[in-house]
Order: sequence, then C-alpha cells, then structure tokens
Amino acid sequence: MAPLRLHIDGRLFRDTANREITLRGINVAGDAKFPTSPDVPSNVPDHFFEGDNLSFVGRPFSIEEAQTHFSRLKSWGYNTIRYIFTWEAIEHAGPSKYDEEWCQHTISVLRLAKQYGFYVFIDPHQDVWSRFTGGSGAPMWTIYSMGLDPKKFLATQASLVHNTYPDPAQFPKMIWATNYTRLACQVIFTLFFGGRDFAPKAIIDGKNIQDYLQEHFIAACKHLAVRIKEAGDLENDVVIGWESINEPNRGLIGWQDLSVIPSEQRLQKGPSPTAWQAILTGSGRACEMDTWDFGSFGPYKSGTELVDPKGEIAWLSADYDDAQYGWKRDPGWKLGECLWAQHGVWDPSNDQLLRKDYFARHPKTGEKLDYEYFTNHWFMDYYRKHRQAIKSVHSDAIMFCQPPVLEIPPTLKGTEDDTADLVFSPHYYDGVTLMMKKWNRYWNVDVFGILRGKYMAPAFAVKVGETAIRNCFRDQLSAIRKEGTDYMGHHPCVFTEIGIPYDMDDKYAYKTGDYTSQSSAMDANHFAIEGSGANGFTLWTYTVMNNHEWGDMWNGEDLSIFSLDDKLLPSHLSPNANKSADTSSVSVDQASPSYSNSRSTDGSPVSPRNLKATLKTPTISSQQIKASPDLGSIPGFRAAEAYVRPSPIATVGKVTSYGFDLRNATFSFALDCDEAATEDVPTEIFLPAFHFPHENTQVEVSSGKWTISADDADRGMMQRLRWQHGPGKQNMTVKGVQRRPGIALGKEEEEGYYEQCKQSRCTLM
Repeated sequence: MAPLRLHIDGRLFRDTANREITLRGINVAGDAKFPTSPDVPSNVPDHFFEGDNLSFVGRPFSIEEAQTHFSRLKSWGYNTIRYIFTWEAIEHAGPSKYDEEWCQHTISVLRLAKQYGFYVFIDPHQDVWSRFTGGSGAPMWTIYSMGLDPKKFLATQASLVHNTYPDPAQFPKMIWATNYTRLACQVIFTLFFGGRDFAPKAIIDGKNIQDYLQEHFIAACKHLAVRIKEAGDLENDVVIGWESINEPNRGLIGWQDLSVIPSEQRLQKGPSPTAWQAILTGSGRACEMDTWDFGSFGPYKSGTELVDPKGEIAWLSADYDDAQYGWKRDPGWKLGECLWAQHGVWDPSNDQLLRKDYFARHPKTGEKLDYEYFTNHWFMDYYRKHRQAIKSVHSDAIMFCQPPVLEIPPTLKGTEDDTADLVFSPHYYDGVTLMMKKWNRYWNVDVFGILRGKYMAPAFAVKVGETAIRNCFRDQLSAIRKEGTDYMGHHPCVFTEIGIPYDMDDKYAYKTGDYTSQSSAMDANHFAIEGSGANGFTLWTYTVMNNHEWGDMWNGEDLSIFSLDDKLLPSHLSPNANKSADTSSVSVDQASPSYSNSRSTDGSPVSPRNLKATLKTPTISSQQIKASPDLGSIPGFRAAEAYVRPSPIATVGKVTSYGFDLRNATFSFALDCDEAATEDVPTEIFLPAFHFPHENTQVEVSSGKWTISADDADRGMMQRLRWQHGPGKQNMTVKGVQRRPGIALGKEEEEGYYEQCKQSRCTLM
C-alpha cells in the first residue's frame, strides 16, 4: 500500500518523506452558505422560503473559475483548504433525497484542488443551525420536523433572520450570533443533541427526534464520503479528512434557571430574552425584555423593549400536514403547542413556569449538568457516530474534532476515544475587534483567561498597549492548544477558524484605500498563531462574491481576505528558466506597482559577505497618509501584506519556532532534526516575493546551503526557499523589503523600492 500523502505522527503532521508539514490554510468559501439557484445571499428576501427547490451547484465556485481561485490561493502560500459544505446543499429536497448533481460538482472541484497540491478536509458547516434560523447549515425541512414554523420567527423573535429583516441594510452587525440564545436554536440544539432525554414525546417515524436528525445528518455526510471514494482519485491524495461539525452548541442543556440569563452567556445584543421569555414570546405572549449593546468594555444594558408577537406562535399549527415529507408523527407530540409545555416545563393556561430547572439535571440520573458534562456526554455521543460513519468509508481519514467554542474540551486522554487519527480543531476570534469593528491598539482583554478563572477580577485581564495585546493573543492560543493536549491527549492542534473583520471604522479603508488597522489586526492574529505552537490554521475566510457594500453576502459579515472591490497584492512570478541548484531568480510583472526599472542587469554572483555589506534597508516613513473620505475609487491591497507571509511548508525534523516580523520584513525559523536535509529532501519555506523580492533578500543560516526559486510545481506559482542543512538544532533568518503596512504602493513607496532593488541576483550560499 502506498504511503499516505499526509499522516499524523504524535502531535505532528508528516509527508511521505517524513518531513513535518505545517498546515497553512483557508476556508473555501464563505459563499457556500447560500444557494446558487435561487441566488439568495442573506440580504435578499425574494425566494427565501423556497427551501426545497434550490441548488448549490456552483458553490464554492464554478468549475470554469476554480483554477483562478486555486491558483491565487496557492500563490499566497496556502497549502490547505477547509472545504465548506452545508447539509442543505446535499439534502435540501427532503429526507434522504440527495442532490447528486451537487455531489458531482463537488468532486470536480476537488479534482482541480488536487492538481494544485492542496490538502483538503471537509467541513460540515453550520451557524445557528440553518439559513432559516439566521445562519447556515441544515435544510428547511429539519425545522418543520421539530414542530417549528420558520415563517413565524420574525414576529416571535424566535430567530433574527437577515433575509426577513424589514430593512436588510440596517440589520445589526453580529447580532446573528445571538440566535444561539433565542427560542429556535435553544429548541433545535437541545433536540439534536439531547432529544431522547429532554423531549421523549418528540417521536417522528418511530424515532426520537434526536436520532432522526442525527441519523439523517450523518448519513448525508457519509453519502458525500462515498461519492468521494467512488471517484477513485481523491481519498488521501487530496481529501485527507473530515471535521465533526462546525461550532456545536448545547441549546438549553445545563441551564440552571430558565428565568434568568446564565452568568456564562457571553454575548448579548439587541432584545435579550431569558429562556423563559423566549418560550413565552414563541407562544404568542408579549414580553418586555432588556436590550443590550456592545460597547468599549463589552455588553451593556441599553434599555428595554416590548416584544409582542400579537398572538402568532413559532410552532407549527395543529393542522400542518406532515405528509409533505412523508412523516408519521407520534400522537403524543401535539403540533400547535409548545413542546416544553408538553413536557411539563410550564403551564400555558396560566403562563406559569413550573420547572425552571428542567434542563439543570440529567432526567435519568439526576446529575447536575454544565457545559463540560454536555461536551463529554451528548457531544461525544454524536462525535463517535460521525467518526464511525466516515471511517467506514474513508478508513484513513484524519478526524478534526471541534468541541464547543472556547469550552473545556472533552476528556479523552487515555480513553478509547484518544485515537491516533484525532486533531484538536478549536476556533478563536478576537471578540473585541469582531464586535466593535475596530482595531483598538490601546487595550484588549484576555477573554480565555477570564473564562478559565485566571484573574481575581476581569479588570486584571485588560492588556494595555499593542505589544501586550499581541502577546495576549499568542498566550490565549497557546493556552487553548495546551488545554487540548491536557484533556484530549497528544494530538495536532489546528485552529480551523481565525480571522478579522475588514469593515472596520465605518468602512474607512473602503473610502481611502488605507488598510492600516486591518493589517495590524491580521498581523497580530498571525503573530499569535506562529507563537502558539499550533500545527496550523485555516483562516476565515475566502469569499468569491465579497464586495464593499455587502461584505461576505452573509449577515453583514466581512471577513474575506479577497474582495471584488480591492486590488490583489502585486507579486507575479514566472518559473525559473534555470532549475539548477546554484541559482535562483524571480520575474516581476513590469505592470505591477512594485516593479522598478532600476533592476540591475549585473549578473555577477553575490556572496554572503558582500551581500551583507551592500544591502542596507532604507528608512521608511511612518507618517500616516491624510486621505480624504472621497477617495473611495482607490482600492487597497486588503491588508494582504499581513496574511501573505512566509511560513514553513515541509520541515526535515520538527519545527521548534517560527515567526514573521512584518514591520521589519524579517522571518525567523528554528528546527531540530536527527538527519540532515538533502537536495532531494530539503526543508522548504514559502517566501512571498512581495516581502522577499529575490534581488533583495538576505539569508543567514546556521549551516548548509539554500536556494530561492519560483516554480509552479503544483500549478500555482510560488516562491520557495529550499534549505539543505545538517542534523541537530538549526536556525535561519531571512530579511526582505520593509514597506509601509496597510496601503497600496504609491510614488514614495515605489521610490523606496527602487533603491532596494538595485542589487544583483542571489546565488547558492
């Protein structure tokens, strides 16, 4: 049997040559959350409820466009794709009715990804369950199966949905995430993970709703896995594994008191009901509830609001016809009534809450419940079923296990679940920047430290100054990784979501082309990843349709590193005419802003001694550009200089540290190996030509020799540094061209670049 292209060795990824592989990845694509036909991004109300008759063929992009996107991502140094698909994409027409055209489109896209050498793992994506509950993921029929009516969510505020919001342009930013603590999601996630225990009357087609939903979801994932296997050339060659489910949530499981908002509920924005108020408004009762907003120091109470559904209820009417989907609902499950009332939680005749602690203890054992208990029992019960289904088809699949976000991971260490194929796959976002849409370089908060009781009071978690903020990010990611090891065992850690909002400061960058704030935020996040000891990441996100007006076309989010309205980072490379080991060269697009006619034609070799003596980094002015707001027609590089950055690709031995100093354009790298790196099996580093134009790159190594070359070995043009070094502890420093971050190159920048590019071509050293 041929060796696996990528396999796990303890807590490292290794290739067929036994080099450590660092996963430098991207989520592809944000557009996969909504269908192509009808094309209904979240700001479009038309055809929204046509949930059965639709198609996702063409997501994440068309076959005709795929090579453009893959080539672009490869040139930016990405080697990994978290491939987003939704349950709705494959099973939208009804239970067990799979969209085979979409499956074949997916296979065609994956085949093209293979040509570019990507490692791909499949992400069954969801956000707050479904498009019809304000997010993405599950088909519309799953909501009907749980006895809920999505067309009544607007009146009852069971979910806040962008598509049905009266004025989509005024939909509050990031309010979609509060749907996790509104009625629809509270019901749905409770039923999906714990329906047998908390809703025993919810029987459909002879099964509890928990089993019914989980079996269909897992079967849909397995169906796609089967189609990938049948393709014959994708398993292991490009598709290396599967993620469990995106951002699982407990619903109401473990809530101690339905009449109050739990102290651990971290996000409140807009009308913020208690679970009991959500139950009442979901049953047509008017409630006055607190409203919240997000300010400089987190959520704060901003007032009150009367939410009056005027008698409309979020539950399906008693005369709803289950025959549409061929269901046979148990007579004990009555439509037209709140499911929790049917289980004795409250009395609709007098609106009295009878069992405020209904979800606080296990109905069978009486054990007190919390999020950790949920993760170790209900989530892990689901994960085992998902893993078994995938492994029955793809036996070598790497399993990316994603527990609930920022919660304590499941206790797997030393158990039968501590399997060699496991990867810990947490998410991390800087909540202050994400919610405020502003990069605050003066202070931030150690949120993870607060959650784990690191501080006597939250005030001690405030970090002041940009250096402290960057270190705080790094320390949080390091702590998350270490916690995963402590609880789950010795496995790789890959942050499968991390990213920044681009529409900061009321879209100032879109008006001026100045992405300085975005560049600083993106750089801080990458600094954290590089210093955390994680084995890789997949940045959120790449969205094909992103534009300045609607962002990622989904709930007002704008996190895509690509936009139709921004310029691409100038770096156009051509394969080397000479592939020999004693020379390396780069061709620069003469039409790009970074090109200088002053490139020397002197072909004399450059030695380490005269290179160091002759190359001097000029002083770059740090003075901010005073641009007027009417410069909206001048696009920027979308802070690409911060995410198109050097990184280890394949390391002989193991990486001990690496990092990129964006301000000084300096890459530092250290490794430890038992055997020397050779010409046939070198250590390889992605070295972006934007920062490291070949004519002006200084390299210092502890031993051995290196070459820099641009090649399209995997079709996407990349500049690589290949290093042959001795055994033991080795280190490298690479210095490139300093640039002013956040702004497209102008005349002053070109002149600075002119002076730096007067040097000769490098030779092997």
